[in-house]
Amino acid sequence: MFGPNLPLFPEQASTLAPRVDALLYFLLAVSAFFSLLISISIVVFAIKYRRRSDSERPPLILGSLGLEIFWTAVPLAITMVIFVWGAKLFFVSFYPPPNALEINVVAKQWMWKVQHPEGKSEIDELHIPAGQPVKLLLTSQDVIHDFFVPAFRVKKDVLPGRYTTLWFEASKPGTYHLFCAQYCGTQHSGMVGRIIVMEPPAYATWVGGGGTGGSTTAAGQKLFQTLGCATCHLPTDSGRGPSLVGLIGKTVALQNGRSITADENYLRESILEPRAKIVRGYQPIMPIFKGSVSEEGVLQIISYIKTLTPQAGAQGRK
Repeated sequence: MFGPNLPLFPEQASTLAPRVDALLYFLLAVSAFFSLLISISIVVFAIKYRRRSDSERPPLILGSLGLEIFWTAVPLAITMVIFVWGAKLFFVSFYPPPNALEINVVAKQWMWKVQHPEGKSEIDELHIPAGQPVKLLLTSQDVIHDFFVPAFRVKKDVLPGRYTTLWFEASKPGTYHLFCAQYCGTQHSGMVGRIIVMEPPAYATWVGGGGTGGSTTAAGQKLFQTLGCATCHLPTDSGRGPSLVGLIGKTVALQNGRSITADENYLRESILEPRAKIVRGYQPIMPIFKGSVSEEGVLQIISYIKTLTPQAGAQGRK
């Protein structure tokens, strides 16, 4: 995997990488400065204030309020700078931009399976355009994995039974390492791949060629109809199940008195284990699809449900 296009020590290849590196260099500089200051002080004080005779007695020092305030305030100020800087960077890396290209990734011992919204699929490779934010919706089919791209300074746990998200924006076309950073079994070291960053026109040509028979949304709509979901989930709440139009981001009231925001994890659980959270006003009559729908299929259905906006709700049965 370490070829001429895959450097062992990757450069800054994403818009987030310089900001992460800047914080790291600041932490290293602060650590080096105080380590050097303390080391030199120990040597200087050990020599200057060494005991020169057995009868020597040092003078009584009662302390200094100003000195106490100084060496309390300075570390506090430095740690607050680190905290605010790190928190700001965390929030930037946690929330993807609204215009991000969403791609589904399913981890499995020992491979990465990728679904592009246009319908293209890959294994152990991820083609993306340069200069555009990319949001990955990640889940695992078996055990805990970890999606790690050193060149982009991003790493995210990939968990079975739920979704996690990761976003980045590649700034330089090229090929970069993809690793699993969580031990996931005997062939963990072989769970590697490549992120292939392309110029936008080249990516458009690549993703539009060699189609697999339709987009992820179209595949989800077909599966939605095949499983009989449209029988109950009508565009209005007059069906045997709640309407799915405009559901993403909506607050859903449950029978137990609680409420929950309808995100991807809620939709996944509602598809595979629909009786885990019953919507208020409806009976638990939906069949359980756990074991009969693959992770890729669930992601396709969710992609379709995301298109069911109030504007698009009247275009067909939901």
